[in-house]
Amino acid sequence: MRRLLVIAAALALIVIGRPTVQAQDTPSNGVNGKWHFVLETPGGERDVDADFTVDNDGNVTGKWGNADVAGTWKEGKLALSFQFTSDEAGVTDAMKIDGKLDETAALGGDWVFSEYNGTFKATRPAPVTAPASSAPAAAPSDSQPH
Repeated sequence: MRRLLVIAAALALIVIGRPTVQAQDTPSNGVNGKWHFVLETPGGERDVDADFTVDNDGNVTGKWGNADVAGTWKEGKLALSFQFTSDEAGVTDAMKIDGKLDETAALGGDWVFSEYNGTFKATRPAPVTAPASSAPAAAPSDSQPH
């Protein structure tokens, strides 16, 4: 009887713990938040900052520079397709981004825009820290209490 209780308790812990594991593996894990993209182009590297929000169904919204983003995040893969205007090329067309997270938590993959295409790498921007105060320390007061 005791053995049966131990087995039942172990199964209960597995069942109770399972939703927690699944909740940690939601579609929003991975690409939610700010990213810094470096696109390899024939004219050299192009940097773009992006900010993504992923809902529980894996739908991605947010910003790519000033452009509104639309796409999906599923099974560790990012797929975006949205209208983008390149001031440099003087073109408005669909920007397509296909990538996945690597073992270092960076995104890598391919991009296509108008007649251009290439690869990209994206990383999370480094946290901004406040600079140390450079104000001089207050001089000791010469006045003494009387």
